[in-house]
This record gives sequence, C-alpha cells and structure tokens, in this order.
Amino acid sequence: MALEDLQNTIADLERSLDSIEAVLDPEAKRAELRELEEQVSAPDLWDDQANAQRVTSRLSMLQGEVERVTGLRQRLDDVQVLLQLGAEEGDADSITEAEQEIVRLRKDISGLEVRTLLSGEYDERDALVTIRSEAGGIDAADFAAMLLRMYTRWAERHSYGYEVYDVSYAEEAGIKSATFTVRAPFAYGSLSVEAGTHRLVRISPFDNQGRRQTSFAGVEVLPVTEETDHIDVPEGDIRVDVFRSSGPGGQSVNTTDSAVRITHLPTGIVVSCQNEKSQLQNKAAALRVLQSRLLERARQEREAQMRELKGDSGNSWGSQMRSYVLHPYQMVKDLRTDYEVGNPDAVFDGDIDGFIDAGIRWRRRGA
Repeated sequence: MALEDLQNTIADLERSLDSIEAVLDPEAKRAELRELEEQVSAPDLWDDQANAQRVTSRLSMLQGEVERVTGLRQRLDDVQVLLQLGAEEGDADSITEAEQEIVRLRKDISGLEVRTLLSGEYDERDALVTIRSEAGGIDAADFAAMLLRMYTRWAERHSYGYEVYDVSYAEEAGIKSATFTVRAPFAYGSLSVEAGTHRLVRISPFDNQGRRQTSFAGVEVLPVTEETDHIDVPEGDIRVDVFRSSGPGGQSVNTTDSAVRITHLPTGIVVSCQNEKSQLQNKAAALRVLQSRLLERARQEREAQMRELKGDSGNSWGSQMRSYVLHPYQMVKDLRTDYEVGNPDAVFDGDIDGFIDAGIRWRRRGA
C-alpha cells in the first residue's frame, strides 16, 4: 500500500474512533468507575451479596470498555508516529510494520464499532441460550451437540464465563436439548442474532450407506433476568418435580433425586436443571431460566402490541438463518446477511465473530 493510502486509512480510522468515543463516552464511564471503585472499597460491600455482585460486575465491564477504547487510541497514535518516522528516514521495515498494524487496527476498530450498535433494552445482559435438535433424527441430535460445543468454544476464545444448566442426551448420540448461560458484557446483544433455525448438510456418519443428510437444530437466546425486572412467579403458579440426573446413554450422574423440573402452570412453560450439586441449587437455577423465559414472553407481547398499533406484520428473520454445508462442498453461510466462510471446522470450533458482527449490522439496518 502506498504511503499516501496508509495515511488516508489512518485518517479514516481516526474518524471512526472519534464516532465510537462519541457514543461510548469514555469520560462518563471513567466518572462512573470512580464511583464504583469507592463502593467496592467499602468494608460492608459484601453484606448484600446481590448488590456486591452487581457492583463488581459493572466495574469489571466498564474497566474493560475504557481500556479497550484507550488502548485503540494509543495504538492509533503510535502507528502514526511509526509511519511518519519510517517515511522521514526511508525505513521500509518501519513502514511495513505500520501497514500490518493498520490492518489489525481496522479489524479491532470495526469490532468496537459493532458494539456501539448494541443499544437494545437488554443488550448489556448475560445471555441464556437453549439449543434443541429438530428434524433429522440422530443427525439432528448430533448437530445440536456440535452447536453446543461451538458456542462454548466461542465463549472460551473470549475468556467469557459460561455455565451449562441442563443437557438432555439423545439415546444414540448427541443431545435433544441443552440450556446454558454466557456471562459477559453484551452477551445477549451479541448472541441474540444467533437465534433461529440452523441447517446442516453432510454425509451422515450414522448412515451405513453413506447418504447425504439434512438436519436442523433450533437456537433460542434470552436475556438473563435481574432483580430490577420484577418477574413475579407465585409458588401457586408452578409445579416442581424432582428426578435423578442422567448423563449420556442414560447413565446416572447423581445417586440422589437432585434434578428439578419446573412447570409454569399459567403458560405451560417447562424448564429443568440437573447440573448443580443440590436440589436447592437446581431449583434456583431453574427459576432463573423460567424468569428469563417469562421476561422474553412479556417483551414479545409488547412488541406484538406495537406492531398491531403500527399495522406492521413484522418479519421472520429469526427463522431459518444459517446453513452449514459439509458435502458436496464446504461452506457456512448466513441466509440473512449473505456472510459466508469456506472453513466449517473453524466455525464449529467457535470462530463465529464474523457471523455475529454481520448479524448485528444487518439487524440494525432493518430496525
């Protein structure tokens, strides 16, 4: 790339970062950080554990955001100096190093720009994800297990915490369903674009004749509830059943009846949790899942009322949304954004940021 082109690219990146800073307002976040740091230093902070967790979580999130913006600004300043020195001294190695850093900066600033598009009511929250096998028999169950690994690997790649609440294993291979939560800033806003029907085309490893099989799995993404949501679940509205946890092939995981299934009688919503150590912990986790589903139900009802008032029939973007093709060629393609890659192995290993970013931009354009 010519020197003038590199300088123009830096100028474009500066304008992009200026716009991002205008939205994220690092100075306001620094002021909030100072307030939170005072709260964290209070000796009685952990007298109220729920509030302490909220404060420390918010502190960690803000620190990460401020450091990210500050780091990008510093890198942009540094690469300008490096490029200028390289040009003045005729140092080709410095110019090449600057060019490589500019490529990295473009990618990182673009990623942060996507973050500014997450302004929905619940976008900042943790995400509650449920994967279900759909049409396709044993291949669909295996596909659901592949998606579970894909999302947990994505979380691990970013050092995000996650917790699997419940897994219902299929008889031969794979899973019927799984529910887990991802704990990270804007986890819901990011993963919400993954909701919908995923489609896999491959030569079935379970077919003795080696025929091509198409199978489907559904992904549901909900925001995790917080104390401020006021989701009231009276004891009289739920039925609690306990049962013994089970693992692959029906193997018992726990010798006691510690797994919990909760049925919300007014709506018929059923949730379960079996991965905690005690019945009490499983019930608490299952109630959190139920509250998230009730929160989402209330949000959908509000949106339906608004569409009715506006005369808007809505859209079906959340139905079939991505195809994973392993035969006769290899490709993963998002059917809404047309974003595609030719390396399904990397995608199934958690490399899905490109799909998430494209989905967020696409959703914003259609808002």
